[in-house]
Amino acid sequence: MNKNFISIAKTSLILVYLVIIAGGAVRMTGSGMGCPDWPKCFGYYIPPTDEKELLWEANHEFKKGQVIIKDQKLWVAKSTFTTSESYNAANWELYTKHDYAIFNPYHTWVEYINRLCGALAGLACLAMGIMSFAYWKEKKAITLLSWLVVFSMGFQAWLGATVVYSVLNPLKITTHMVMALVIVAFILHIIKMAKTNVQEVAVPSKIKTLLWATLALTLLQVIMGTQVRELVDHQVRDGITNAMEWLKNPNWEFYFHRTFSIVVVALNIWLLLLNKKLNLKLNKINWVIALLVIEVLSGMAMYYLHFPFGMQTVHLVFASILFGVQYYLLLETKKNS
Repeated sequence: MNKNFISIAKTSLILVYLVIIAGGAVRMTGSGMGCPDWPKCFGYYIPPTDEKELLWEANHEFKKGQVIIKDQKLWVAKSTFTTSESYNAANWELYTKHDYAIFNPYHTWVEYINRLCGALAGLACLAMGIMSFAYWKEKKAITLLSWLVVFSMGFQAWLGATVVYSVLNPLKITTHMVMALVIVAFILHIIKMAKTNVQEVAVPSKIKTLLWATLALTLLQVIMGTQVRELVDHQVRDGITNAMEWLKNPNWEFYFHRTFSIVVVALNIWLLLLNKKLNLKLNKINWVIALLVIEVLSGMAMYYLHFPFGMQTVHLVFASILFGVQYYLLLETKKNS
C-alpha cells in the first residue's frame, strides 16, 4: 500500500506541474480567454475548431447551454431547440459574466488543453485522497493533508473560473499561480510523510532560517514575475506586437524583479558554501543552484533576445520546480541548536 500511495502522490505532483506548464503556455500565447465560459468551452465539452460552429444558422439544432457569437456578444441557448428560417431572440439569453466575445481556435485549444490537464490532476489528487484512508489509524496527518489537497484543487478550479470571469484580472492570475505552488508544497509534504526511509539532516538554526528565507524569496520572485508578465500583456493589448518594445519602458516591478534576483542568487550561493564548510550533506542545494542558473539565463534571454518562443514558459516552470526543490530540502532538515 505504501508504494502504491507514494506512486499516486508522485503522479499527482507531476500532473500538477503539468498544469503549471500548460498554464505557462496559456499565458505565453495570450490564450487565457480562449474559452470565455467555465467549465465548458463556448458551451461545449469539446470546443469548436471553426467559427462557423459559433454562428447562428437556420434549421440547425442547438443544445441547451451552447453559445453563439452574434453582434459581438455571446448568447446562450436557453433550451435544446432547432432554429427556424429567422433568428428568434427569445431562444437566447445574453452571457453576462463578461463582454469578451472573440473566437480564436488556436487560443481556444491551448486553453482547453490547460483545462484537461487540470481535470487529470484533480482526478489523481482525488485518487490520492481516497487511498490515504489506509493511513488513518497510523498517520492521520497524511489523510487530512491529502484531502486538503483535494479541496485545494477544487478551490484552484474555482479560482480559474474567476480568472476567466474577470477577463484575466492580474491579482487573480497571481493568486491562481501562488495557489498552484501551495498545492505543490502540500503534495511534497505528503510524499515525505509517507516515506519510511527518509533521514532528516540536523542543521544549525541559522541554516534552517536561511532555507526558509530563500524559499520565501523565491515565492516573492514568482509573484513579481507575474506582475512583469502583466506589463507585457498590457503592451500586447495596446497593439504593441514588436517584442523589442515590450520592456522599453518597464515599470518598477520589472526593476525589482531583475535586481532582487541578485539577492536570491547570492543567498543561495552563501547557503551552498555553508553546506560545504559545515559538511551538512544538503545535496539538493546543488539542484537549487542549477535551477537558479536556468532561471537567470532564461530571464536574460527574454530581456536581451526579446522573448524567444517558449522562454517565458521555461522561466515560469523552472521557478516552480525551484520552489518545490527548496521546500523539499526544508522538509529533509531539522534544527540541532
